[in-house]
Amino acid sequence: MNHNQPYKSGFVSIIGRPNVGKSTFINRVIGQKIAIMSDKPQTTRNKIQGVYTTNQSQTIFIDTPGIHKPKHKLGDFMMKVAQNTLKEVDLVLFMINAEEGYGRGDEFIIERLKQTNTPVFLIINKIDQIHPDELLPLIEQYKKLYPFKEIVPISALQGNNIDTLLQQIEDLLPEGPQYYPEDQVTDHPERFIITELIREKVLHLTREEIPHSIAVVMDTLERRENNAAIYVGATIIVERNSQKGIVIGKQGSMLKEVGKRARVDIEALLGSKVFLELWVKVQKDWRNKASQLRDYGFREDEY
Repeated sequence: MNHNQPYKSGFVSIIGRPNVGKSTFINRVIGQKIAIMSDKPQTTRNKIQGVYTTNQSQTIFIDTPGIHKPKHKLGDFMMKVAQNTLKEVDLVLFMINAEEGYGRGDEFIIERLKQTNTPVFLIINKIDQIHPDELLPLIEQYKKLYPFKEIVPISALQGNNIDTLLQQIEDLLPEGPQYYPEDQVTDHPERFIITELIREKVLHLTREEIPHSIAVVMDTLERRENNAAIYVGATIIVERNSQKGIVIGKQGSMLKEVGKRARVDIEALLGSKVFLELWVKVQKDWRNKASQLRDYGFREDEY
C-alpha cells in the first residue's frame, strides 16, 4: 500500500435486467449473503448496499431496481428513485447475462443511461456459460450501442475477473472519506435484511403462485431477559385471501417451511439463536395505496 496516495471512496450503482446475477455479484464481492437471491424480477426494492472496504478505498454498491417500464404506482415510484440514483452515483455497472445477450430490456436501460453523464462499465456476467468465441461479437454489439468506459467480462459465480473489475472501479473512484466502518457490509439496519430474507423464502417456496405483491413487516425484534435467543416477529402482507391460503399452506405447512428456512439465515446474520414467529395478513391492493407504500418503507422523501 502506498501511504502517499489519498483514500478514495464512492457510490456504484448496479443495474441490469432480472436474472443477470447482480445479487450473486454483490455476495461474491462482500462475501456474505446480504442481497437476496431470487430468479424473479424486482425482488430487491430498497437500495441494498454492499460496502467493500480495502486499505486504499471504499466502494459502496447500490442496487437500483425499477429501471423498467412502470405498471402501477409502486413501479412509477421505483422508476423515479432509479433515475435519481443513476445521476447521484460515481459509476454505473450495467450488467448483462452473456448467455442471453441483447434484449428488449437492455434497450430501455441504455435509453436511460443516455440521460446521465455518469461513467458506465458494461459487465458481461456468466462468461463461464458461453464459448469464448461468442464473447467478442457480444462486446462489439454493445460497443455500438453506448460509449462504455470499460467492458469487463466476469463470472460472479466462479469469481473470474472480479479482482480486475474491483481494481478498475477503484481507479475510477474520486478521493473521499471512509463512509462506513470496515466491518459494516450493508447500511441497512438488520431489520430490513431480516424482512427481505423472509420475503425471499416466500417467493422461492411459492414460485409462480404468489406474485411480487407481498411485503414483510417487522413487528418485534428483541432479546428477552435471561434468554440467549432473539425473538423475531413479522407479518407477511398479501393482497388476496387466496394468496393467504397459499402462504399458510395445508395445516400451516408452507408457513412453517418459510419460517424454518428464514430462521437459519437470520441466525447466521445475527449470530444468535432465533425464535421466529410469522403471521399472514390480507391487505387488498396495497401496492396502489400510497399511504400504505409509505408504511411499508417506500418513502419518497428519503431519496
